[in-house]
Amino acid sequence: MVVRDGAATGALEVLMVRRNLRSDFVGGAYVFPGGAVDRADAGEEAEAVCAGRTDAEASTVLGVASGGLAYWVAVLRECFEEAGVLLATTAYEEPLSFDDPEDARRFVAYRDAVNEGRRRFLDVCQEEGLRLPVGDVHYFAHWITPEGAPRRYDTRFFVARAPDGQRPVHDAGETIAADWLTPAEALRRHREGELELIFPTIRNLQAIGRFENAASLLDAAAAASGSVPTVEPRVVHDGGAGVRIVLPGDEGYEQADAARAPADPATFNDAVRAVSHGANPEPAGGT
Repeated sequence: MVVRDGAATGALEVLMVRRNLRSDFVGGAYVFPGGAVDRADAGEEAEAVCAGRTDAEASTVLGVASGGLAYWVAVLRECFEEAGVLLATTAYEEPLSFDDPEDARRFVAYRDAVNEGRRRFLDVCQEEGLRLPVGDVHYFAHWITPEGAPRRYDTRFFVARAPDGQRPVHDAGETIAADWLTPAEALRRHREGELELIFPTIRNLQAIGRFENAASLLDAAAAASGSVPTVEPRVVHDGGAGVRIVLPGDEGYEQADAARAPADPATFNDAVRAVSHGANPEPAGGT
């Protein structure tokens, strides 16, 4: 979740991208930039371009034995690939900016090469002498797709401040739009049917929507990043009323039979959409 204070109001805004309509899972939905951790995101080469957090420290925060820093590298790589935003400092220890047209053109070419598989993200960082400020990126939430889904995701959410001098641009492949929205605006537009959101996105928007500005959100995230709970919802049939999502702490969560969740991909996607569009938008539990 890349956040900033809106220029007009100073209110917290978050960058959201729209998934390609042809995507297998919830195509057309608005999400935060992200994707899978790649093998190249880990190891000594990756750690060498990172600043503010070691692999051991990152792994402790995530509760894994090793390799935790790869998640932070993946966060910054995916933001660059999907939204054209690169959180980095230059060889002169200044925040990377694309205000200079020559710099902007060069990094557009880098982005195209990375997205097409002709260059590695770490190669770009090394060639430009960039450092990745992973210490300024904070672990925020951990969601696991319900059992019964045809494809499951173990997803960790992070939050960071948007860099000055950079303008998000969707990649026209995986994403087809990029917009700055206040959490309240995104949720309102979703309720009114203008914008599609899935359940974890809704819950994270609700969570960050409690903060007035980016500084207060980032301070809270930094303080809590070592104690992030894992949320694994369960999608269950609710008699003749359709489906509902139950979260840890909700009544019936421990008794929910995961096998009752829809297994067919189309049915499961429809179930997620149905719940996200208001079947039970305010569960009792959750993060």
